[in-house]
Amino acid sequence: MASVSSTRPADVGLKREMGLIGATWSSETSIIGSGWLFGSYFAAVAVGSAAIICWVTVAPIECYAVMQYASHYWHSLFNTTTGKITTTGFIATIILMIIFTAINFLAMRMFQHVNSGITWWKVAIPVLTIIVLLFKFHPSNFKAGGGFIPTGVTTKDIFAAIPSAGIVFAYLGFEQADQLAGEIKNPQRNLPRAIIIAILLGTAIYVLLQVVFIGAMSPSLLTHGFSGIACPASGTCPHDVSSIVSGPFAGLAGVIGLGWLATILYIDAFVSPFGTGLIYVTSSSRVGYGLGRNRYYPQVFTRTDANGVPWISLIFAFLFGLVFLLPFPSWHSLVALVTGASVLMYAGAPLSMSALRKTVPEADRPYKMPGATVLGPVAFIVANLLIYWSGFETIWKLGICILIGYILIGVAMAFDPQRPPLELSSAPWLPVYLIGMGIISWQGQYAGGAVAPPVNTGNIPFWWDMLVVAAFSLIIYYWATYARLPKEEMLELVGRQTAFVDDTDHVAEP
Repeated sequence: MASVSSTRPADVGLKREMGLIGATWSSETSIIGSGWLFGSYFAAVAVGSAAIICWVTVAPIECYAVMQYASHYWHSLFNTTTGKITTTGFIATIILMIIFTAINFLAMRMFQHVNSGITWWKVAIPVLTIIVLLFKFHPSNFKAGGGFIPTGVTTKDIFAAIPSAGIVFAYLGFEQADQLAGEIKNPQRNLPRAIIIAILLGTAIYVLLQVVFIGAMSPSLLTHGFSGIACPASGTCPHDVSSIVSGPFAGLAGVIGLGWLATILYIDAFVSPFGTGLIYVTSSSRVGYGLGRNRYYPQVFTRTDANGVPWISLIFAFLFGLVFLLPFPSWHSLVALVTGASVLMYAGAPLSMSALRKTVPEADRPYKMPGATVLGPVAFIVANLLIYWSGFETIWKLGICILIGYILIGVAMAFDPQRPPLELSSAPWLPVYLIGMGIISWQGQYAGGAVAPPVNTGNIPFWWDMLVVAAFSLIIYYWATYARLPKEEMLELVGRQTAFVDDTDHVAEP
């Protein structure tokens, strides 16, 4: 029987100084970020009480959240009529991102203490809000607009709200622990536990926040349904509504006479996004570092300072974040694209898992997911549905971002004599997948946002469209598994990318 060496990567320059609590808080501080400040509002406006269904299902943007809430005191930061930050707000956003980057130059041990303190606050304030708003509860609000599912709200609308209202975005923070895995103690034990704990805690908090946000609303604002808490398309926006638009939970607290809670929430509107933006800059710099180690980015991205901080990648993450501020001048406008890009990244995980399990079933796996043969294709289908529900307006912009990304990586690899070979023969499914999702979205039911006229054709009927996405996903999933690299080529490629060194242990191939 052939044997495969059990391998480990050479020294990566990072330092393992983060335990289970630190890993959990790295994800939790991202989950409880600007999503809790705005997600409940946009979901309620979109589908009313049915927003609760959406929550169960499933670094620049955080700066926007700070600007929007801070506009309660500094009005020139955000324009409630256009829903966009102002020039002053844009400058303040850049300054805030500079602060994020500066703090990230601390050693991981020191950074962990800063992040931990912020996260305890971030969890405590939503919990306090839930408890206090329960005493202002109006059960009749859940029938506003015609019932639990308001009149005119369809199943299609509920699906669309999942990516567009910031619900999926709110949960994206789970990945932060994974991206910091190189700095977590005993990762095979602490990493899965940290992710599971963070997601369960975040889900409980978000569902309860959605319930109390709707229940505590003044019934007079919901006389004509949940459209009553959105500014009209023309004319003057009522003061109470304007307060809720600029800062949903803080504005709501002020409207119902809880001024002290409103003050705390306006303070939290700085702390929560600050902590999330802080950890996203951290994880983004580690992604750039990893791409450098795998030789998709220039090797300069792998440089670390004495504290184990990948400083070149950190600076690049800051500059790249600034680029994304330009075409997306509001929290809501950036949510859909960030969500689509993140979910597309997640879609590759079940494909990789399936290919690796088929290629090297005997490999040492500190953590092995149960039920992978079923959960793998299901996860790929769900990821593609989330992308589809984001709408064609988002997907075509995402396609442009992907094209630019391929060009940048291609240029970087062209100047690296030790770059890994691009085995295009094993990825004939990739262009079919990307283009196919674009075509299905174009012919499907979801435009994405308030697009007039709609950019999609709507030729594929509702429900049939999701069946098409599911069937297409299964075709791509099994095609990608079948077209995987042969074992020898895969092992050689992994070794070249990660600078593996052999251990003395060997695992026999069955």
